[in-house]
Amino acid sequence: LFSLLHSNPALLKLLATIMGAAPRLAAIITRRPHVFDGLLDPALLTELPDRAYLSGRLAAFLEGDRAYEDVLDRLRIFASEQKFLIGVRLLAGSIDPARAGRAFSDLADLTIDAALRAVIAEFALRHGRIAGGTVALLGMGKLGSRELTAGSDVDLILLYDHDADADESDGDKPLAPSHYYARMTQRLIAAVSAPTAEGVLYELDLRLRPSGNKGPVATHVDAFKKYQRKDAWTWEHMALSRARAIGGDQALCAEVETEVAQVLALPRDSAKVMAEAAEMRAMIEKEKPPRDLWDIKLIPGGLIDLEFIAQVAVITGKVEAGRRVTGTADVLSRLAPDFAEAQIRQELCDAYALYLALTQMTRLCLTGVFERDDVPPGLSDLLLAVTDLPDFGVLEAHLKETSQNVRKDFGFLLRVNE
Repeated sequence: LFSLLHSNPALLKLLATIMGAAPRLAAIITRRPHVFDGLLDPALLTELPDRAYLSGRLAAFLEGDRAYEDVLDRLRIFASEQKFLIGVRLLAGSIDPARAGRAFSDLADLTIDAALRAVIAEFALRHGRIAGGTVALLGMGKLGSRELTAGSDVDLILLYDHDADADESDGDKPLAPSHYYARMTQRLIAAVSAPTAEGVLYELDLRLRPSGNKGPVATHVDAFKKYQRKDAWTWEHMALSRARAIGGDQALCAEVETEVAQVLALPRDSAKVMAEAAEMRAMIEKEKPPRDLWDIKLIPGGLIDLEFIAQVAVITGKVEAGRRVTGTADVLSRLAPDFAEAQIRQELCDAYALYLALTQMTRLCLTGVFERDDVPPGLSDLLLAVTDLPDFGVLEAHLKETSQNVRKDFGFLLRVNE
C-alpha cells in the first residue's frame, strides 16, 4: 500500500483530503475497505457517473442467478461503493454539486427498482400474481427532483393496477389485491431499509402517500388519481410538483407521469395558493426554528423558501412552457416573466446554486449537523473551493446576504402581507 501511495501522489492527496475533511467518507473506508479498490481505477475522475454508467455497472454486479438475500446484499454493496465514489469525485472537483445530486438520485432509482423486481419475483413464489397486476414507484422529495445528497432519505409512493375482475392472486397463498400490494410494499420496505450484514440500502419514507400515515402503504392508481383531483391539499400538490416515476412497469409509470402533469396543470386560485404556502412557511419557521445561519434548509430565505417559490410557480402555471421538470433549479430558471423578472430569477438561481453546493459538501463530509466552531480544517477549504470564495468570513457574509435577498423575493413573489 505504501509503495502504491508513493508512486501515486494524486491518490495520496485524495486520501489526505478524505481523512482531513470528510469524517463520513473516512469512516466508510474504515468500515468497508473494499471501497478503496475503486480509488485505484485510473478512470475514476474522468468517467462521469451518469445513468448509463451506473446501470451498466449494476447489471454486471448482479449478473447470474442469485438468491433473493444475495441480491439485496449485493445492492447494498454496490450502492455503498458508488455513493462513496460519487462523493470522491465531488471532493476532487471532477463533478459539480448539481451533477452529484443527479448521480446520487440515479443510483437510488436503479438500485430501488432492482430491489422492487427482486421483491416482486420473490413474493410471487408464495402468493402468485394478480391478473394484469403492475406496480409503479413514484419518487418524491429530493429523489423526485434529482437532488439527493450522500445522506438523504428517500421519499416514495407505491402505486398499483390490475384487471378489474381480479379477485385474488393465483399462488399457493392467494391474497386479495389490496392485501397483496400492501404486503408487497412492506416487503419492499424491508428489502431496502432493513439492516443486513451489508448495512441499509436506503431509509424509506412513505408519508407523502395519499392520506399520509393514515392511508394504505400501497395505493391503487385510480384511488391516487381521485385523491389528487378531489381531496389533496395545496401542500400535497406542491409536493407533487417534484414527483417522478423512478421504477416499476413502464406503461404504468407513463400513465402516472401523465396524470401528475394533468393534476399540476389544473386551474387554481393563485392568491389562495400563495396565501396557504406563505402560511405554511410561517408555521414551519415557528415550529422548527433554524439552529443558526448554517441551517440552510430552515433559515429565513433558505432552501425551503426557494423550494416553495418553485412549487407555487408550478401549480399556478407560472413556469415557461416546455418539457416538465421536477428539479428546483430547473423550475427557478424557467419562472415566467410575469411572475419573476429576470433579475429576481437570476438571484434565486444563484442562491440555489450556493445552497446546493454547501449542502452537498457538508452532507458528504459529515454525519451530523454542521457546527461552525467545530469544522474540520479541510472541510473549510472544500467549502471555499466549491463556492469560489476567499475566506470563511466572506462565505458567511455572502450566505447571510443571499438568504436576506431570497426572503425579500419570497415575500414579493408570494405577496406576503398584502
